[in-house]
Amino acid sequence: MLRLWSRNSPGASTAVASIDAKLPFSAWRETLGRLAPVALCLWLVGCAGIERYTFDESDVPPLKLDERIYTLADVQALADADILALNDEMRAFVELHTGDANSGRNKLMNLHWAVKGAGGLDIHYDPFADGDARDAFNRGSANCLSYAHMFIALAREAGLDARYQWMEVRPEWHRMGDRVAVRLHVNVQVRTRDNFEYMVDIDPLSRNEVAGARLMSDEEGLALYHNNLAMQALANDQPGLAWLQVVKGLEVAPEFSQLWVNLGAIYRYSGQLAEAEQAYFQALEIDQGDRSAMNNLVYLYENQGRTREEEYWLDRLNSYRERNPYYHASLGDTAMEAGDWDQAYKHYRKARRMQPDDGQLSYNLGLAEHKRGNVKAAEKLITQAIERASFRVERERYQVQLNVIREEQAAALL
Repeated sequence: MLRLWSRNSPGASTAVASIDAKLPFSAWRETLGRLAPVALCLWLVGCAGIERYTFDESDVPPLKLDERIYTLADVQALADADILALNDEMRAFVELHTGDANSGRNKLMNLHWAVKGAGGLDIHYDPFADGDARDAFNRGSANCLSYAHMFIALAREAGLDARYQWMEVRPEWHRMGDRVAVRLHVNVQVRTRDNFEYMVDIDPLSRNEVAGARLMSDEEGLALYHNNLAMQALANDQPGLAWLQVVKGLEVAPEFSQLWVNLGAIYRYSGQLAEAEQAYFQALEIDQGDRSAMNNLVYLYENQGRTREEEYWLDRLNSYRERNPYYHASLGDTAMEAGDWDQAYKHYRKARRMQPDDGQLSYNLGLAEHKRGNVKAAEKLITQAIERASFRVERERYQVQLNVIREEQAAALL
């Protein structure tokens, strides 16, 4: 389902896969076949942007396979992709549905319903539907990333300020040891002249899944396009093509640590373990908290019998996990599911102390307090969650629960 959310902004304010290897390639190749093409959408906590990294071709050793050696010359031979290019049919579509609109908001709404509605494109979600803007438009299906390419291209043709938005999925820490791919997600932010922001998404995450968001550049969108093609190639047992696409992505956005992690996985598949290690360290140079890079190093050292290095990165992983509020929130979720309200309260309280501005954490802590019989505390926390909610749908959901608590309290007094 495609949704359009809005919020008022007083100022400036989804599948790519990242490989997290803990299984042999034969095992995670099957999983990548399901997960790799899913486009990306995320909310990075406290993220003001990505530190720029200067790309150096010497950082990318050749890929050595039995049948061929792939070099940077092969990467240069690849044609440059114009992922936001429109064809005449797309331009006519925009003119038909937005030409008479008298405001940016009306243009956006008209375009949104034309893309979504059965009388228009009736575009549907397909996690394997990669490609550029024209591919998604012509095919009538898209994953999160290819949909973002298409909607941004159409919206800009209509004169709207449309940009990529990266959404961070909360990590599922209890599954990290067995995880083989980390889902990422991208959607579209449109800002109108009256300073309203609208988030457009073909396959929205639930608020529980989101940990943060930031705007992305067109270059980053292009890099993720290449990354998706690389993951699809790797799932199809084409490591040479995967290497070419990842390196092509690194040329335009070398600051994406996930691409370096995936490059390391390709080297590991080819048996180039030193090169894999180098790629993982490059990812950590860009983002010292990249848990996928750390997890891959643990796996690499475990298989090489390098116990000292393995234990060091296991300790780093555990330390990073303990400092992450969403790890503790996940423990709270597990406790709530088990009916252990006291443990849920303990974990949610710790998460909220680390991230006090997250309305969802206040809401979860309020639910735990309600289950523990602390009604006044629950009311206060859920009221705070309503005040901190970014989107109307969140506020409405929290308000419904607050009304339920108040009705129960009133009934008890009768």
